[in-house]
Amino acid sequence: MDAFLDKAKNIHTVEEATALLWEKIPSPLPATRMALALSLKAHQGQTRKSGEPYIVHPILVAAITAKISNDETMVQAALLHDVVEDTPYTIEDLQSEFGEDIAHLVEGLTKIIEIRDEELAPSGSDERLINSALTFRKMLIASIKDVRVLVIKLCDRLHNMLTLDALSDEKQKRIAEETLVVYAPIAHRLGISRLKNHLEDLSFYYIYPEDYKEIDSYIKSNAQNLQFKLNAFIQNVKETMYKDGFKKEDFEIIGRVKHYYSIYLKMHRKGVSIEEVLDLLAIRIIVKEPIECYRVLGLMHLRFTPLISRFKDYIAVPKENGYKTIHTTLFDEEGIVEAQIRTTQMHKLAEYGVAAHWKYKGGDNSVSLGWLESLHYQNESIEEFYELAKSDLFSEDITVFSPKGDYFTLPKGSVALDFAYAIHSQVGANATAALVNKQQASLLTILKNGDIVNIIKDDEAHLYCSWMDTVRTSKAQDGIRSACRARVKESDTLSAYNILGTLFSQESSAMKGLMHNMGHEDTVYKLPVQLDYYKETIHQVADYMGTKELRFWELLKKGYKKPKVKELEHFKFFTNRPLDGVEFDYCCHPKVGDQIVAFYKGSKAIIHHKLCKKAYAKILEAEEMIYVSWSGSKLSRYRLTISLQNQKGILADLLARLSELKLNILSIELGIRNSEQAEFCQIEVESAELKKQLLAEKISQQFKLIEIISLDDAYNK
Repeated sequence: MDAFLDKAKNIHTVEEATALLWEKIPSPLPATRMALALSLKAHQGQTRKSGEPYIVHPILVAAITAKISNDETMVQAALLHDVVEDTPYTIEDLQSEFGEDIAHLVEGLTKIIEIRDEELAPSGSDERLINSALTFRKMLIASIKDVRVLVIKLCDRLHNMLTLDALSDEKQKRIAEETLVVYAPIAHRLGISRLKNHLEDLSFYYIYPEDYKEIDSYIKSNAQNLQFKLNAFIQNVKETMYKDGFKKEDFEIIGRVKHYYSIYLKMHRKGVSIEEVLDLLAIRIIVKEPIECYRVLGLMHLRFTPLISRFKDYIAVPKENGYKTIHTTLFDEEGIVEAQIRTTQMHKLAEYGVAAHWKYKGGDNSVSLGWLESLHYQNESIEEFYELAKSDLFSEDITVFSPKGDYFTLPKGSVALDFAYAIHSQVGANATAALVNKQQASLLTILKNGDIVNIIKDDEAHLYCSWMDTVRTSKAQDGIRSACRARVKESDTLSAYNILGTLFSQESSAMKGLMHNMGHEDTVYKLPVQLDYYKETIHQVADYMGTKELRFWELLKKGYKKPKVKELEHFKFFTNRPLDGVEFDYCCHPKVGDQIVAFYKGSKAIIHHKLCKKAYAKILEAEEMIYVSWSGSKLSRYRLTISLQNQKGILADLLARLSELKLNILSIELGIRNSEQAEFCQIEVESAELKKQLLAEKISQQFKLIEIISLDDAYNK
């Protein structure tokens, strides 16, 4: 694949591009030649930013598609993928010429409107996030009916990445960032490691040029030594297998240095330099039958010392995308080497993923696309959609089991509540605790690969609003967010009736009936949080009652006083009751900016967090309430976990950077170590300006930010 892509990168003429395409398809179908002819005609006279004929791009996209798939329908769609978007031809024209299948694929590709490089927003901006999210959602929606749309789109993006040199540095970085967070993770989930690795390394080259240069320089300067170690290890493996009766034709061993971006991630996760990365080398042992994989595994563990914590059997328990391979890490005299053991069929699936379905007819087509269906979230916010989807796509996996032996693939770092939601959304909502490996555990217990988890639940749903940042799966995040929004809306609606009842000295139920008669049922939830809406509602009540001959309004007029805005301590109230103090109950401790409610008792306002259980019970009991809001600006609190290298002045540099960002430092904890002996510090900060994502990006520009957690919720411990 490397040699093929190097060749494609250096092709700039129609003749060379066409020759490469026919090299991949020696005997093309008539429809493929027709597609090329129509594409040549449609794009005639068009050029790319580099000055080369535009048609070279779709031809090379078709060649890359042919390289990973034998389905010529996909190749034809690749040749035509820009025709409808950039030329006068329509989908109907293509349908009449090539049939419904081609038209469907091209239409799917056309719906993924490319964010043109001149329209890309500045790197790090909220607009860039929204653009990437929109592209991402369009890609997923377009692929609902046919996942081949995604495969062709990935090939299209790969060729775009190969030819980024023609663009400005700024545009190169922006396109590379989108590739890394949108396209590479999709290639990973489709199981197409060939595309994923190249997309990651090309993106890495443009986004972090200095880090790329460091790794490239080390690998090239140590190439001879690394190759010597790899050859020596492969020879040891071969001799071990020959002694056990394997013949030369029974197996194949492929050795490689890990790709650059995976090395970079390993360096950052462990907080080490490239010299300290132990397993730069990897081999693949490819045999004929699945049972032989276990025979080879036994030989490897008898001949070399295995690092048991790194052992994974994806043959017995395949990944969600169908990936099957045994992973083991072995100690040798020359160092540490990762060994992957698989069959020829498994190797094809690992390299080409879902594309193997069309490349190798009659093969193992067990690629699961359940993850794709689960990504069609219905959130109002495009940013939320993107964050949820990214947490599913851009993560390492673990496998955990139910007591019955059913297995579930979850992102690394998932907790028991993630597992509960993976079983069913209702199980997650009603969960109260868990048994992990038969031991009582909380729902926030971080799960490890191979854990057996049993969820304990009851008949009622529970709210876990403060756990939003702790769960890792989109299903759990979306479930918690939906439940908490529903509770907040319900509380706001009931609070509105209580606030109006207090204002007019009436029963809450009477105000509910009045709002029903006035047609405010669907909007009354705004009253406790929007002062203008509250004031307007009061005027509308007066107007409405003025037109009715009701005893209710007469009673109301006798004791009604005009409400006023009153400020006490950090709060702003709008009420007609005397108010001479503010108190907090013992049950909750809302921080500045939290959602709050105020109960009225003895000329005092009793403040609760809106999601407090005791407050909810009081709201249901229709206790007297008054309108409340924070009077000052909101300060957001975060806990930062940052990897610190052992070098002089690093902590001073970090504190200086936090000061530049106008952060108020609340606490610092130093000397935290993980199991891999990387050193971290935890810092709690307050910010009046920066939101979570922007703060993370600004700190990551200079330091290795491991985790950022919002502490704004009253129940986040």
